[in-house]
Amino acid sequence: MNEPVPVSILTGFLGAGKTTLLNRLLNSGSLSDCAVIINEFGSVSLDHLLVEQANENIVELPDGCVCCVMRGALVDTLADLLDRAQTRRIPRLSRIVIETTGLADPSPVLKALMGHPVLMGMLRLDGVIALVDAVNGSMTLAKHEEARRQVAVADRILISKTDLIADDAVLATLKADMRALNPRAAFLDMSDVVADKGLVSCGPYNLSEKDDAVREWLGEKAEHDHAPQFEHDHHAHHHHDHAHSHIQTISLVHDGAVSFGVVDAFLGQLRAIAGDHLLRLKGLVETMEHPERPLVVHGVQSLFHPPVRLERWPDSSRGTRMVVIMDGGSLDEVKRTFLALFGTPQIDMADHAALSDNPLAIAGFTVR
Repeated sequence: MNEPVPVSILTGFLGAGKTTLLNRLLNSGSLSDCAVIINEFGSVSLDHLLVEQANENIVELPDGCVCCVMRGALVDTLADLLDRAQTRRIPRLSRIVIETTGLADPSPVLKALMGHPVLMGMLRLDGVIALVDAVNGSMTLAKHEEARRQVAVADRILISKTDLIADDAVLATLKADMRALNPRAAFLDMSDVVADKGLVSCGPYNLSEKDDAVREWLGEKAEHDHAPQFEHDHHAHHHHDHAHSHIQTISLVHDGAVSFGVVDAFLGQLRAIAGDHLLRLKGLVETMEHPERPLVVHGVQSLFHPPVRLERWPDSSRGTRMVVIMDGGSLDEVKRTFLALFGTPQIDMADHAALSDNPLAIAGFTVR
């Protein structure tokens, strides 16, 4: 590889539309010769299953926030991809796209790449694209430091779900909030953009054009000062020592099909239980009505999207797999409700890191 491989960082808070954007890019063929690294949060991996894999270069980096422990795994993953391309075990890569989990501050990722002399001799940081949900954007920015940092470091900001905003003043307020955080970034409406490589190609990341705060984050400031604290139910080994948001996640698994009525009842109960504490719900469900076509359920804060069906199961596993992410509230009540409606479930599957000696847990990456 004579030229450095460009690396694009795709970030955005929970439910902003990162997976939707990836699907548009993959289906358009724009990422056919790219590798996509998807960082997931929680012990049940779903995001990589919801990406319509138009190519096979989808790499899953599970159960991490890409801030400290998983940052090392990210560097190892990039090194492994470069080695495979150089030795022609995979075709030459024209680009690498890293999708951070919605709970991640992307600045440690940038710092890891910019501060790694070997990697940066072979890679070229090609900008940061941040997605912001127009419906919940202003409230999310006000409540979550991670969301503010995602906007602040971005070169290009895509605003999603603008079709759900009836009041132009809401969108104007959101843009003003983001402009205060990042006066130089380009704003684009996700519904208007063309899904091609130009969308993720922002040009070399220029730190001199960033706000003083961003330069401080990427400089000598202690990197743990900003990282959020994550609490995993029954995963004490993965507690972080950082002081920030108090975010909890629970993974719910049930073997076998259930009726659509059970799913509908659970979603209604979850809205009532979680209330304003709910940040994200996502899941795949096997229903009795259409067991061959999984039902996808999505919720982002107060907005629950109508469930949709996939044409087929993305892997050999069936049943129900859900991830619920909350900022406060009662996970115990969520568990009890799931148990009452679905029957005896498995709750919180074993951590993916424990399932394999390979911390990268590469999924769906074909060696050629």
